[in-house]
Amino acid sequence: MTVRLHWFLPTGGDGRTLVDRHAYGSNIGRETRGLRTPDIEYLAQIAKAAEQLGFEAVLTPTGTWCEDAWLTTVALAQHTERLKFLVAFRPGLLSPTLAAQMAATYQRLTRGRLLLNVVTGGDSSEQRRFGDHLDHDRRYERTDEFLSVVRGVWRGEPYDFHGAHYEVEGGLTSLPPDPVPEVFFGGSSQAAGPVAARHADVYLTWGEPPAQVKAKIDWIRSLAEREGRTVRFGIRLHTISRDSSADAWSTANRLLDDLDADTIAAAQAALGRSESVGQRRMLELHGGSRDQLEIYPNLWAGVGLVRGGAGTALVGSHAEVADRIEEYHALGVEHFVLSGYPHLEEAYWFGEGVIPELAARGLLSADTASRTTGREAPLLVARGR
Repeated sequence: MTVRLHWFLPTGGDGRTLVDRHAYGSNIGRETRGLRTPDIEYLAQIAKAAEQLGFEAVLTPTGTWCEDAWLTTVALAQHTERLKFLVAFRPGLLSPTLAAQMAATYQRLTRGRLLLNVVTGGDSSEQRRFGDHLDHDRRYERTDEFLSVVRGVWRGEPYDFHGAHYEVEGGLTSLPPDPVPEVFFGGSSQAAGPVAARHADVYLTWGEPPAQVKAKIDWIRSLAEREGRTVRFGIRLHTISRDSSADAWSTANRLLDDLDADTIAAAQAALGRSESVGQRRMLELHGGSRDQLEIYPNLWAGVGLVRGGAGTALVGSHAEVADRIEEYHALGVEHFVLSGYPHLEEAYWFGEGVIPELAARGLLSADTASRTTGREAPLLVARGR
């Protein structure tokens, strides 16, 4: 098992700050330094950089405050050649047969560059914004049925399904996707585990300390064994990697400069209303306090002070960040879905610093290692002018 690396597309905007201009009412319209619009030109820069640096795919988020992931990534596919797109979507917001058809079309248009990130949803207010009024556990029940239909329809012959949430008669895609997209799936609640065991190709967790990640892996692995399945594992983390540990920690501390007590309190109040068990676990790592944000060597919980979702970052020298990746990999983590602020610059810091470290340790596939370490700079010869 080798390390497989993925980056992130900030379709809700990017910048040199953790302050989210969208998610909390007091920040809407607020002047914040270093914000970047997620237009196609900027996102294409990130996608091209990720492809050049050796990342396999880019995760594109879903929700109110970002661009639609399906439309954005199929546009970006025209600007790249090999890069895959890990498209996040909410299964309750469209027909499973339509989703299966969309995925099949996407695979043909991009020549097989689609991966799927199923987001069941952990915030009822966000779900209601899209017309979804199911509670937390029933959303996972619906996701279970949704993925059963999608996989059934992908068989290429009429498929019937009769459940509590979906009634499908003769559902099919006339041309099934080739290859069938891998399904990435996350969720830390008791309702989520069995759904992951039945349907996920890759179970994705947020970046908790290794002991907690191992407990999750053991839990999902045991559930999958009961289903007669094997599930692979991934982790979602930010990164701040520099030539020295001191430089990395200085950068992390600068990200806190824009965060006054009121901003943190507003963010924590909003995030605390989420029904997501995974979000609650992120909040518990720091308790809303700036004190002791390094919760494990090189694992920093500062992002989660004001950002929902992935709230931790790997911070340190390139070798130290590679050490932590190697530690998670030893637990069984194969996929690393990474990001950083701003995403363009941090992709280069990681790609030119950490990826060669991982290649030297034999953790990357031969193809990835050759593409990322075999690039030679052109020789420029002065002509005396």
